Amino acid sequence: MMRHSPLIVTALWLLGAFAPAAAFEQGEPVTPVRVADRGEVVLEDGAVHYQSWDTSMLAGSVGVVLHVAGRLSAKDLNAPVIEAIEAADFPVERLRTTTIVNTDDAVFGSTPFVRRSIESSKRDVPSVQFVVDDEGAVQSAWNLERGGSAVVVLDDEGRVRFAKDGPLTLYEVNHVVELLHAMLE
Repeated sequence: MMRHSPLIVTALWLLGAFAPAAAFEQGEPVTPVRVADRGEVVLEDGAVHYQSWDTSMLAGSVGVVLHVAGRLSAKDLNAPVIEAIEAADFPVERLRTTTIVNTDDAVFGSTPFVRRSIESSKRDVPSVQFVVDDEGAVQSAWNLERGGSAVVVLDDEGRVRFAKDGPLTLYEVNHVVELLHAMLE
């Protein structure tokens, strides 16, 4: 059995504590993850149900993934990029928008209300893919900050072209829109 000195163990722990906030690499797919508890919100004949969802579903078309904690404050963090994408009026058949809501990171007691709001949003905008993550699987796999909001832009092969965990600056919002325009030409 191999023994590690306390100094090495402490050094490795400290390196992990200062690791990058999110695990996204330009030109690579996102870290694979599956959401089995709840999952994708599906609308069939006006009724809402849930099905398992995983990151392999992100390939096949240009996409924007929004990961938000199940709190109003997190939703507001990247409202400007959502508004800019809506204003750009991209063709819904060519741009997939996926919103993953981490209900494991919701204010205590608010999860049922958050779910109802997501289900209502699915009815209002059926072209958007909504994923309810009750266990925080995506946040954990992607190493995202709790209470926050992340934006990931993927090409049609599911590779990361832009990613940021946290609010986007005006420059970054414009960059995302320009990048989407270029990939959808």
